[in-house]
Amino acid sequence: MRIALPLKGKASRFFAGPVFDAEKQSAIIPIRHMKFDFEAEKIDPKFYLNAELASAYFASLSIFLTYGEDLVIDTARYHRDFLTDSVLKQRVTSLIGQEALHSKLHEELNDTFKQVDLPVGIFRYLAEIVFDYGFNRLPQPMKLSLMAGIEHFTAVLSEYMMNHEEIFFDSQDEKQRAIWMWHMLEESEHKDIAYDVFQSLSNNYALRIAGFFPALITILLLISVASVFVPFYRKPSNLLSLSYWKDVPRSFSLLFGLKRGVYGSSWMHIFDYLRPSFHPNDYDTSAFLDYYKERLLHPETGMLTPYFTKEFTPVLKS
Repeated sequence: MRIALPLKGKASRFFAGPVFDAEKQSAIIPIRHMKFDFEAEKIDPKFYLNAELASAYFASLSIFLTYGEDLVIDTARYHRDFLTDSVLKQRVTSLIGQEALHSKLHEELNDTFKQVDLPVGIFRYLAEIVFDYGFNRLPQPMKLSLMAGIEHFTAVLSEYMMNHEEIFFDSQDEKQRAIWMWHMLEESEHKDIAYDVFQSLSNNYALRIAGFFPALITILLLISVASVFVPFYRKPSNLLSLSYWKDVPRSFSLLFGLKRGVYGSSWMHIFDYLRPSFHPNDYDTSAFLDYYKERLLHPETGMLTPYFTKEFTPVLKS
């Protein structure tokens, strides 16, 4: 069953995306369980390179991410039933499992943020409005496209982080470091699954692009604007703090600067999604994955080993 029809005629020659190729798809990935037990007294409000506003962005992102991950889970679960390729079906099961654990553990982190005076309740209320009265009411074809768009942005963010490992070691907050590195690894592992589902069921370029822009607006605009209020909510004296205001341009540069910024230096990757022939695996992160699996998951020396509890890989069903 096709959820949205592909373009036909002359338009298809210019705007057809890559056809899903079952023979070239990635392998089924494991679902890993972690236990972080976050502690409020050890939370670093300047976790991201000692920049308060940039750190506030990632705290805000953590809150909104749980709603995005829940949308991905529900959408993937719904569309899995329409897939005919058994490997892709099991890859979707892995995607659902990984995202469910991301949502659960980020909720635990967010609950801890609440204990250190971050506006978690307010942001959850705003996110519920955006998702419950907006994204979650979209028709299934659009939700499928939005799922692929959201996963594109998490893939971009993950590749940036994997390419800038030093980001994680500026702070002594080991558990925030651990959850973001774990999340980074798994987002890169499953970066092509939502896209492959979309291409398998639709391959409609116009629909794919329609899902890109709500993800763009939410992640780059809405969350950025919301995060501006976090430092003042947490510490009202920041309003009159010269040192805080002096650091604002640096925070902005860390997020949006063209040379070093998370999104500013990744703008070509972000907007390459608009290319009709785009596929997530055009950006090869296999070397990064090999490196970080060893660095993070080695049974004796892995940075995530103290938090790792178990893993399993969904069994392929014919």
